[in-house]
Amino acid sequence: MTSVSKDIKPKQRLGQAGQKKWKKYLTWGIVLGLAGGGAFAAYRYTGKTVIEIPTARVRKGEFIISVRTRGEVRSTNSVILAAPQVPDPKITFLAESGKPLAKGAKVIEFDNAQQEQYLLDRSTSVKTVDSEIVQTKATHQITNEMDAMSLMTYTYNVERAKLEASKSEVISEIEGKKAQIDVGVADGQLGLQNTTIKAHKVTQQADLERLEQKKDKTVRDMKRAQGYLQKMAIYAPIGGIVNILPNFRTQGSFGSSPPPFKEGDRAWTGAAIAEIPDLSSMRVELKLDEVDRGKLQLGQVVRIRVDALPEKELTAELDWISPIAAIAYRGMGLSEKTFPARATLKNLDPRLRPGMSASAEVLIEAQTGALMIPARASFVNRGKPSVWVQRGIGYQIRQIEVGKRNENEIVVSKGLNEGETIYLENPVEAAKRARKL
Repeated sequence: MTSVSKDIKPKQRLGQAGQKKWKKYLTWGIVLGLAGGGAFAAYRYTGKTVIEIPTARVRKGEFIISVRTRGEVRSTNSVILAAPQVPDPKITFLAESGKPLAKGAKVIEFDNAQQEQYLLDRSTSVKTVDSEIVQTKATHQITNEMDAMSLMTYTYNVERAKLEASKSEVISEIEGKKAQIDVGVADGQLGLQNTTIKAHKVTQQADLERLEQKKDKTVRDMKRAQGYLQKMAIYAPIGGIVNILPNFRTQGSFGSSPPPFKEGDRAWTGAAIAEIPDLSSMRVELKLDEVDRGKLQLGQVVRIRVDALPEKELTAELDWISPIAAIAYRGMGLSEKTFPARATLKNLDPRLRPGMSASAEVLIEAQTGALMIPARASFVNRGKPSVWVQRGIGYQIRQIEVGKRNENEIVVSKGLNEGETIYLENPVEAAKRARKL
């Protein structure tokens, strides 16, 4: 059975070739004096050039397999204040971004001069229509009274003609026929008057309905203007710190993010202008690379380091990963595909603010008390993983058994002890490079 740890001695020590015996002792003395702190010293033929080789100590600690990414702090429960449905909303007042606001404080105000003038015009129109209705009703009243008088006259004429016709027995036949004709004429006139009265009623009803419709439309326009005026100011529904959002319709400088809204900007219906976050519940919005998506599961622990708070480590839980990739176009035909994800923070800091950038480490696996070395220190020798172990001013190649690894470190199961110093590159190759200088 092959031993898991084997010392393989180099054929010759560095710095010996071409040296005289007394120079050899002098060289080794200088090397012993300069060696320390993990530096491997080798010399050129004159023995005057020191070669510094990077080293590392075998250590015990927590070995972690994780996925690292970047993200941005957001509030879990935010109130977005958007532009109302009003014509041409121009911002005339905007609260200062980052300023604490009490509930009910004014956050945004839009120019209301146009709507005030519109409301004044509609109010005047309503009064004008009311006057037209009163005048029309008065005219109708006069017409109705004249129709009533005409109706009375024509009714009287009919009755008188009938009375004259009833005398036909005592007057001549000619006079009797004439009286009958007069009755027919009077009846015709009375019928015509009744028809005229009905026509007047229909016309009057149509006039009033037209005026009422005109008034209703004018009243609706007036109420719409009043509604617009009520929406011209937006107040904070909750207390908190206001955050002014970017105006995506404003062109920023090339390669930079759009600037935030400011007073004088023209918004559009539904435009998100400001945000009031609930600072009692925060999360980090992440973007996962496609190759890392399959490694992660919901519920995994996430270590968060906020750029603005480098001394504080926060803990979060991965609670959402988008099933669909998001594609961001970078221009020049380039695009980036990532999977959006969210991790809710378990511990908060009062200095946290939405929009802060953060680095995130999603823990896939953790092992405490593991013996570890840097991944770059390991190489393959005779088909076995090995390392260069520092031995005084020299080195030895030692085979090791390794376990799991991540991007930076390897777990060593056999072959090394805690505290031993190992080289991070081949000492012989380093000496050769130094001789060529």
